[in-house]
Formats: sequence, structure tokens, C-alpha cells
Amino acid sequence: MENKVTVIGTKGTCPFDKAVEHFTSKGGEVIILNPLYVYCKEQILSAIEHAERAFSNGTNRSKTLLTEIIMYVSGERQVSKALKKMRPAEDADENVLVLLNVDDPDLDSIGLTVCPSVLEGNDEKAKAMGLDTKGMNMDMRDLAMELVAMLDIEKV
Repeated sequence: MENKVTVIGTKGTCPFDKAVEHFTSKGGEVIILNPLYVYCKEQILSAIEHAERAFSNGTNRSKTLLTEIIMYVSGERQVSKALKKMRPAEDADENVLVLLNVDDPDLDSIGLTVCPSVLEGNDEKAKAMGLDTKGMNMDMRDLAMELVAMLDIEKV
């Protein structure tokens, strides 16, 4: 499965359903994520690779690639927990968008602007995600990537 992937941190308020409709009308798909549980862009890219591999190998737990990606990003084994955790609040003014096969996101038309800082890790995100180096000399980005990989281990 070869998808054109774009990951964007955004500011602004747009209703969830309106955003989904906007991107599907452009011939693509979108995942809208709560930025509190996204430590870095690499976490999402890794989740996409793992989800695509799960579908290729027949080890996927969900029915759709988008839901499988959400499960990997969240590190949750159950679809319902992953969806609940990762869905942003309706009034959220920051979101992470994962666009699949969207050439021109045209964010202005739905009241959103690009905000790269939304994709930057910080202590609040690390705490919310349960990332803790426990005295080890590890980078939090590496731990966020391990969160994704751990879902494969838990499937065994």
C-alpha cells in the first residue's frame, strides 16, 4: 500500500465532521489526532509503517488502515480505547492531521493554519503518554517510537 502521507500540526477550530468531509472531498483521507498523545512526527510515520505491515501480513486488529494507524500511534491494543484517547476535543484549537493522498490540504478554507510546534515533544506530552526514561540515557523521541513498536510485541 503506497500512500502519500502528510503530517501537519494545526491551530484553529474546525468541527471534526467538517474536517473529515473537507479532506475526503479532495479524494484523500484524514486522521485527526489529539496532540497531547503525539510526541513527534516520527511517531506517526512509524505507526503508519507498522499499520501497513500489519495489513500486509494479515495481523491487523482493526478493519481499516486508518483505525490501525490510530491504534499504533496511541499504543492501545483495543480499538475503542485508542479512538477515545486519540480523538481531539470538539473545541480543541490544536490538532495533528495525518493526511493520506491529499495533494492540497487548503487549510485556510476550514479555518486552520499550520503550526509546527504542535508536533514538538514536551514534558506535558511525555507525562500524558507515560514516557519516562527511568534514569536511562534515552531520548523521549526514542521512547515514543518504542510505544508504537510495543503494540506489535503485545499482539504475540
